[in-house]
Amino acid sequence: MPSELDVPVADDLEDLAHEVRRALRTGEAPDAGGHYGPFGGRFVPETLMPALEELEEAFRAALADRAFQEELAGLLREYVGRPTPLTEARRLGQASRGARIFLKREDLNHTGAHKINNAVGQALLARRMGKRRLIAETGAGQHGVATATAAALLGLECEVFMGERDMARQALNVFRMELLGARVVPVRGGSATLKEAVNEAIRDWVARVRDTHYCIGSVVGPHPYPWMVQRFQAIIGVEARRQVLEAAGRLPDAVVACVGGGSNAIGIFSGFLEDPGVELVGVEAAGRGIASGEHAASLGAGRPGVLHGSRSYLLQDGDGQVHEAYSISAGLDYPGVGPEHALLKEAGRARYVSADDQEALAAFHRLARLEGIVPALESAHAVAYATRLAAALGPNAVVLVNLSGRGDKDVAEVARLQGPTRGEGEEG
Repeated sequence: MPSELDVPVADDLEDLAHEVRRALRTGEAPDAGGHYGPFGGRFVPETLMPALEELEEAFRAALADRAFQEELAGLLREYVGRPTPLTEARRLGQASRGARIFLKREDLNHTGAHKINNAVGQALLARRMGKRRLIAETGAGQHGVATATAAALLGLECEVFMGERDMARQALNVFRMELLGARVVPVRGGSATLKEAVNEAIRDWVARVRDTHYCIGSVVGPHPYPWMVQRFQAIIGVEARRQVLEAAGRLPDAVVACVGGGSNAIGIFSGFLEDPGVELVGVEAAGRGIASGEHAASLGAGRPGVLHGSRSYLLQDGDGQVHEAYSISAGLDYPGVGPEHALLKEAGRARYVSADDQEALAAFHRLARLEGIVPALESAHAVAYATRLAAALGPNAVVLVNLSGRGDKDVAEVARLQGPTRGEGEEG
């Protein structure tokens, strides 16, 4: 990993292609069976094993194929808008009376979130494998929009499974997916949120595995998905590391990101895994409070088990059944987490904390009023904890926050819950 200030700037396609190649090699690697220590693996029906083996083979070939790397880099620059900038949140830092706070602006990607990095990569792989149809699951809708976008770009059919409750919370994104030509399939069972949407997507994939690629949106699921999604999102960390060295003159004291399934967090963490002086902090959704039992803190309050094809931490009841998650943020409303996060937790390389609904809502308003940036509710959890951490670290410290998405999709829901102008009203 580079550590000097003269790291080249990605101001043209050749430089971005260099960073994409570096990202595709960056991060923790699972063993041959897809295990991260005791986590990960493949727990799927026999009918899916050939599809997973085909996908792993195609991904390994793509990692070594310069033409694939350059096509991905070209789309990330010309279509997605990478590299995304790094913005210092000066008024937010002043308001916290503590460390300098920098935001990695994944909210400025095309479609408004980090999800597009992975969707474009997987869509290219699907085309490479001769698949003509993409399916996806989505909670907040951003992964569904990203998958529908990538499918439209490459001329692939697209169906997106979404819990009925999430469809109501994210009606704007449902409309966007349909505008992009995708069919949005409502899922009504259970809590009608992301967990049930994943179940339905897996059932569909089993039935149509020959012509369909399942575009999983986070670092969850059976091998090779957690590894593959991490590599497509590692570009966030590769860029952020170079940018914070340029902007602050040194590495940050802490890197903070929200964690549901964990793709944006693993993406930015990947750039700093080999820097022991940089603390990695994942912020889970505490919902109505951990003690209430209505939360989505899989790492903070769950225990190891198997969900959606891999072993990791998940929320379970006393009988070992999966416990429903809850968060005001549809994108964090998931009872499990990626297996690499489970390993980072047990190895002590990352620390996992939580922020509740009210803290996230306060941060949502605070960032809007102090910086003119409306964050996704997912990202607002990270902002909430980062301001607490900045105050504790003091003015000589540097805190880097991954702003994983923008809040357009959440504005109507926040207005419904609170009214459009309610907030803390800080003026800095």
